[in-house]
Amino acid sequence: MKNKKTRMIYLAIVIIPTLLSILFFYQVLQDRAEEQRNTHLEWVANIHKNQMDQFISEIKVSLSILAVSAEDQLTDLNKVQNTLKKTAGKDPRYGGIYILDFEGNVQTGTNDLLKQYNLRNKPYIKDVLLTKDIVISNEAETLTNNQPVIAIATPVMKEDEVSAILMAHMRLDYMRNIIGLLTPDQHIVFENAKQIPIFTVDGGKEKSSSENSVKYPLSQLPWNIVISDGRMFEKNVMPLTLLFAAIVMVTLHIAFVLLKYVMLKQQTKVEKMQQESQKLELIGTLAAGTAHEIRNPLTGIKGLVQLLNEKYNDPEDEYYYSIINKEIARINQIVSEFLILGKPTAQRIQVIDIRDILSDVSPLISSEANLYSMEFNMVLPDEETLIKINVDQLKQVILNLTKNAFEAMSEGGHLSLVVDKGPAHCQLTISDTGIGIEQDQLELIFKPFYTSKENGTGLGLVVCKRIIDSFDGIIEVDSEEGNGTNIYITLPLHQK
Repeated sequence: MKNKKTRMIYLAIVIIPTLLSILFFYQVLQDRAEEQRNTHLEWVANIHKNQMDQFISEIKVSLSILAVSAEDQLTDLNKVQNTLKKTAGKDPRYGGIYILDFEGNVQTGTNDLLKQYNLRNKPYIKDVLLTKDIVISNEAETLTNNQPVIAIATPVMKEDEVSAILMAHMRLDYMRNIIGLLTPDQHIVFENAKQIPIFTVDGGKEKSSSENSVKYPLSQLPWNIVISDGRMFEKNVMPLTLLFAAIVMVTLHIAFVLLKYVMLKQQTKVEKMQQESQKLELIGTLAAGTAHEIRNPLTGIKGLVQLLNEKYNDPEDEYYYSIINKEIARINQIVSEFLILGKPTAQRIQVIDIRDILSDVSPLISSEANLYSMEFNMVLPDEETLIKINVDQLKQVILNLTKNAFEAMSEGGHLSLVVDKGPAHCQLTISDTGIGIEQDQLELIFKPFYTSKENGTGLGLVVCKRIIDSFDGIIEVDSEEGNGTNIYITLPLHQK
């Protein structure tokens, strides 16, 4: 049963909190890594977006200027070809620049890759004729020299009519190299509005399903730039999680050990109290069964001693008779204390004014004080103070405690009894100016059979506490070695 309880506590204190903490910490690290990754990808996407927008804008401006120049040179194709070659030679982004007639036939260009081609069926050529504006192809093309390109076309206008078409091929390998130099670790895809890839940067590496991506639209084109990345920000997640797990495990095991220590200490305390209770119950059981068996012979012995005392009254014999009588009285007292320590029996409880009880015992205490030349005073409240108790037992407590006080003031002193009445309780304070009690002994004075007296039984204060507890009261001791002792008895008031 204990092992099962220990396992349940271990599960609740160590295992479950550890698992929950690790999962929470791992999730926090994952979220943080994802946030950092997304921030990084957005930054990369923004760089390439601006780069591509600037690239397209510069091509558009260049072709627009070239179209205006070619407008007046269409009658001399050689001259137009020279102009195109000069333009293409200065800009490595061009894979070729061509002049097409209105029907889409290639007239001349910077190379012969499209010689005698008709491009009228190309979507971007149709869009140029329809919109009379610059149009960029939505699909990549591969020329006969295996060079991937994107076509961009602009109309050559004459009197608000399209007289020819200026078309250029932008080199995707050049664009890919430039982008790859800026961010070599990212997987970058440029896609059209239909999400069809136009070209990819990073050597054709496939994006894994575990990677996150960020998509940004371009300003100059109906394209999107898609930036994706692997687990570059997750490489420290597992080591940090394992370190955190180790710290949590150590911490929770320490907490578990401390809890076990507290539980064992509490269990030891409970077992100790149970043992003391069992002791008292055993004493009560023995006392109940043997009290009469002890007292009957004692009565006979006491009677015989009295007869012997009357018959042999030698002074030396008187001394022995007195010792015998004193020891018989002591045995009777021990038997009475045993009976009180035993199982509770029906008591004769009555409601009485505590002042009446103290008035009854005051002469006994005063005579004892006069015998030992000690001062005694008593302070009682002016108003009625009713309590519900067994009168004889409370008297026994008061006389027992005052007797202890007198024994602690062997060289004279002062004893006082003070009663304070509160709203629901009254407190009886018994104070003496005796030798006091050491601090380490204060915790032991209510334990059975503990005594600091040479001839004590160790049951007096235990009996007092048992009696006060039976009245739903509290008895407390405050003492300092060499400065006397204060005993506080708190009893509930009887509510009329």
